[in-house]
Amino acid sequence: MKVIVIIPAAGLGTRMAPMPSALRAKTKSKKPHPSKQFTDLAGTPILIHTLRKFAAVDAVTEIWIALRENEIEGFGERLAHEVKSGLKKKVTLVIGGEHRQQSVANALKAIAAAPDDIILVHDAVRPLVTPEIIHDVIEAAKKYGAAIAGLPAVDTVKQVERTAEGAIVKATIPRAGVVLAQTPQGFHYSVIKKGFDEAAADGFTGTDEASLAERSGHAVAVVMGSPRNIKITTPADMELAEFYLRK
Repeated sequence: MKVIVIIPAAGLGTRMAPMPSALRAKTKSKKPHPSKQFTDLAGTPILIHTLRKFAAVDAVTEIWIALRENEIEGFGERLAHEVKSGLKKKVTLVIGGEHRQQSVANALKAIAAAPDDIILVHDAVRPLVTPEIIHDVIEAAKKYGAAIAGLPAVDTVKQVERTAEGAIVKATIPRAGVVLAQTPQGFHYSVIKKGFDEAAADGFTGTDEASLAERSGHAVAVVMGSPRNIKITTPADMELAEFYLRK
């Protein structure tokens, strides 16, 4: 059984403020600022931190990274440096899409997998994922066919209605029934392929891969994530990630 990791990294990260990038000097892109996955975190691009986490897991067979077409050459140069530095996992770059679902779909079309092989999908900008979380998702995906990392909600959750002036609370949702989804999310290849094929046929776009499996009628198990497994979205998240890396 293979474990294949897909990292969708074609997003622009518009909520991130401009920060230095190790790729800027290597690419001919006319974009004024780097995509957030290439932003330096403690001197290394976020995406490289994320890649290293999965490359260090023995169970992982291969890694696919979906990038914007004009960023593939520059990242390929950095990837070659990682290989020289000891990266031993097979890493393949594929052209991503305009949104996450299309990027993952492009990778799924390119990979060769058996129905019961495990596909892991992980956010490019969650560089603090632990080997334990990766292992737990793999094992749960093997057992149940679909699994995600998640955290129980600790804050009170309100359902609201958006208005021109802001928002109005419509209901309070019991915390006991709420989980905050993280990645990686893992699936048997047959499960994720079916979910993506049905979504494409219906023109449906989900919020994550698990939502497509759910829509396809497959139950999704949850394993415990971590408060440190943050998704870097804003400059404040960068500060927190740097703090965690120093500890």
